[in-house]
Amino acid sequence: MAEMVQGGTQGAIRRAIVIGNGFAGAENQSIGLVRALGLSDRHSIYRVTRPRGGINKWLPWLPLSLHKKVDYVISGMPFSAEKIGLSSGVVEADAKQIANMARKTFDKDGPLLVVASGRDTIPVASAIKRLAPENVFLVQKQIPWFLRRWITPREPPGKNVVLTIGALHQADPAALKSAASAWHAELAPLPKPLLVVNIGGPSGNCSYGVDLAKQLAAMLQNVLWSCGSVRISFSRRTPEKVSRLLIREFSNNPKVYIWDGEGCNPHMGHLALADAFMITADSVSMLSEACSTGKPVYVIGAEHCSWKLTDFQNRLEERGVVQPFTGKEDMSKCWSYVPLNDTAEAASQVIKVLAERGWSILI
Repeated sequence: MAEMVQGGTQGAIRRAIVIGNGFAGAENQSIGLVRALGLSDRHSIYRVTRPRGGINKWLPWLPLSLHKKVDYVISGMPFSAEKIGLSSGVVEADAKQIANMARKTFDKDGPLLVVASGRDTIPVASAIKRLAPENVFLVQKQIPWFLRRWITPREPPGKNVVLTIGALHQADPAALKSAASAWHAELAPLPKPLLVVNIGGPSGNCSYGVDLAKQLAAMLQNVLWSCGSVRISFSRRTPEKVSRLLIREFSNNPKVYIWDGEGCNPHMGHLALADAFMITADSVSMLSEACSTGKPVYVIGAEHCSWKLTDFQNRLEERGVVQPFTGKEDMSKCWSYVPLNDTAEAASQVIKVLAERGWSILI
């Protein structure tokens, strides 16, 4: 579209398109990259969603093209739907249309650049030219174990593939500075150290339930003496039986505050103003965000994880950015490490590759 670029075939990029899948955690990674590129207020989201329920629940790895056409496009501000040729802000689309759009947008000979977010995407990223002829900036897939020996490549990724340690996200220094200001009145006066506990939920590669909640409750009780304050938050994936157990255990403790999901989400404020984090091992996104702050990050439940999440946890421990939560910690003590900076590093690679093609991003 002419409104996306300035200067013909070579020149300045004015706008970005995010192709989403309807899952906030996955789309947040692409939006984080867009933000790092300086296009946070100039992007549109084209969302392709697969049917849910029934057999679709058990086949999340199937290509979208094999699923029923259901799907819609969301036009982002500041351009109106009419300005980009749409009759309204929501129109029907399908996977084939999105693939054709991507194929026509970039080089015909292969992807301009692929940013594979998180260690779980390395197998797909390595073989991106074979598996995905469409031009893609961000890839995130899960491959069933019985197909890995045929799909997982043995060769290293090509030069057009950028591998990150963790997930991309929007918690950059500017966002954290803004959150620190917005949440200062509520969080800054709390007794120190402030421990933030983020609870995710079980997944196919990290299965747990009330057993982990009981373990966490006991361990947290053991370290409360060294905490000034504790704030617990649950994600959309947290099972009710897990949240109910922790609420019952800590709701009457004056040191502990549990966010009930009402009002403004304190997540960004927690990232900005916490002194330490305790996070369940299932959430690559929450761990990646916390590990970008340079503050101590403790992990619980890694023993319940397999395949891609085990590899991710190992990588974090090798870099010294996380430690397993044992319930014997003194939360007043901390350690230092080089924070993860995946989003900014990926953005710099995108800018570099664009520059090699004669393109720049209009800031």
